[in-house]
Amino acid sequence: MIISVSRRTDIPAYFSQWFVKRVRQGFVYARNPFSFHQIGKVSLQTGDVDCFVFWTKDPLNLMKHLDEIRRYPYYFQITLTPYGKDMEPGIRDKNDIVKTFRELSLLIGKERVVWRYDPIIFTDKMTADYHIREFGRLVDQIGSYAESAVISFFDLYKGMEEKVLKNKIISISETDIKVLAHGFSKKAEKIGLRLETCAEKADLSEFGIEHGSCVDARIISSITGKSFSALKDKNQREFCGCIGSIDIGSYDSCPARCIYCYANHSEKKLSHNISYHIPDSPLLTGEVLAEDKIYERTQLNSRQPRLNF
Repeated sequence: MIISVSRRTDIPAYFSQWFVKRVRQGFVYARNPFSFHQIGKVSLQTGDVDCFVFWTKDPLNLMKHLDEIRRYPYYFQITLTPYGKDMEPGIRDKNDIVKTFRELSLLIGKERVVWRYDPIIFTDKMTADYHIREFGRLVDQIGSYAESAVISFFDLYKGMEEKVLKNKIISISETDIKVLAHGFSKKAEKIGLRLETCAEKADLSEFGIEHGSCVDARIISSITGKSFSALKDKNQREFCGCIGSIDIGSYDSCPARCIYCYANHSEKKLSHNISYHIPDSPLLTGEVLAEDKIYERTQLNSRQPRLNF
């Protein structure tokens, strides 16, 4: 199985101790987000886990526990943007995260560190010129510590209208996207940094930017020495290129409180779930209830011995 840790919340930054305890216990519970009383039991035994994919804005806390997971294949997707506390109120100082990014890359190898500059948000102040300048600045700081960078553009999800109005977020035109793609590619090609998009319809191949996969069969194959099916995960968005994985996170649980987040739906739910985080529980938030039904969660057809990358 490929385990996503996690698209739904930042486990490495805020719940790393809980995660390490689950690794020690050899399993984790994850509630079905669409059926509350269904709980999937996911094995974390080394023989069952093909790879961990860590998604985070700050890997520092999990870096303290890398010895605990050294027997597993893994790689990191690290989001590092130029946004301030108005957009990302729960994130450490970005200069410190830049240092952490570099340290992690040197520790585990840049082939296991993917930089995410996303989502790209436009306001009257954060224009194409702003993003090209800031992307270039970050390329100078961390570009040589990763083999690839992923970009995507802000998507408006249901329930985000108030945040969009409050923060004066504006739509990004096709012309803006091409201007950004041209500017970004010029910055990246100077150091040989590969650029990819995440779940985007736009074809930016003329700028050397290809459609990417965050849960990437090629990266996982390179890390593990095994081959994996490149079949798209049918549970993801239309233009997502990820292969199948099992997510062990929970919605409405990320303390980062980024204003653009699709996984936090309300402050009330978020505060409730954070308060019910129990480090010794097999669930990220709360405990198993009498009416819960637990079933073994497995992932089929992730390995494909006949495919080589």
